[in-house]
Amino acid sequence: MQNVTFRAALVLLALFVLTAVFGPYLVEHDPLKGSLRARLEPPLWAGGTSEHLLGTDRLGRDMLARIVSGARISLTVCVVVIAIAGSIGTALGMLSGYVGGWLDRVLMRLVDLALSLPVILLALLVGAVSGPSFGNIVLVISLVLWSQYARMARGETLRVKNEDYVDLARTSGLGHVRIIARHILPNIAPALIVVATLQVGVVIVLEASLSFLGVGVPPPNPSWGSMVADGRSYVVTAWWVSLFPGIAILLVVMAVNIVGDALTDRINPALRGRTA
Repeated sequence: MQNVTFRAALVLLALFVLTAVFGPYLVEHDPLKGSLRARLEPPLWAGGTSEHLLGTDRLGRDMLARIVSGARISLTVCVVVIAIAGSIGTALGMLSGYVGGWLDRVLMRLVDLALSLPVILLALLVGAVSGPSFGNIVLVISLVLWSQYARMARGETLRVKNEDYVDLARTSGLGHVRIIARHILPNIAPALIVVATLQVGVVIVLEASLSFLGVGVPPPNPSWGSMVADGRSYVVTAWWVSLFPGIAILLVVMAVNIVGDALTDRINPALRGRTA
């Protein structure tokens, strides 16, 4: 049963990626253009037409096209945030664990500070000052998530740096940078991959939440969170406007968590408590 669930989650993630990459080229309608004559048209099976399979929103924009385009935005935010937060967090974590001393104490206090930041309030502050934008949402989420990678990288570096092969590298005259790059980073990479996998769902939920509050991806770009927000006033009369993007968020986040948990168990079960 676990293998079936894991494979189903992999299929969902593959569909998500393929939809984000190729979907916008395959859908018939422009996600930004609507028709007031087709305003709040229901899905096909609820009395709608085949022209709009999942119905339309309050401006007559095709829901399927907007969900597909929203998948690309979510995937782009995930890739950029994880690349930035992962690179910064991993570098600082390895430096902290390898050097130790006062540098370790200072960097770990920065990690504690980052972990204590309220991401929603921080995003609201940034959005109020400079307005919603793709750059702001990436900046805010990265400021919070880099600490997860730093903490994991530091712990794994403390474990690896005392191994015999690292001591042999030191005695052979290998420089510190080459030791970190050649011996430490490859051995802590599996743990960081697990963290990155689990963070995909976190990024998607944060991006959707911030877009829902109006400080994420600016309109008229179709973000799943903003689409859910658009349908708040039509939950009874046009339930599909909020339901379908909400289902997309639910399925992708569940699939990511299932895959992340499976990778945690397979790579190193001891990591489970440290990546939660």
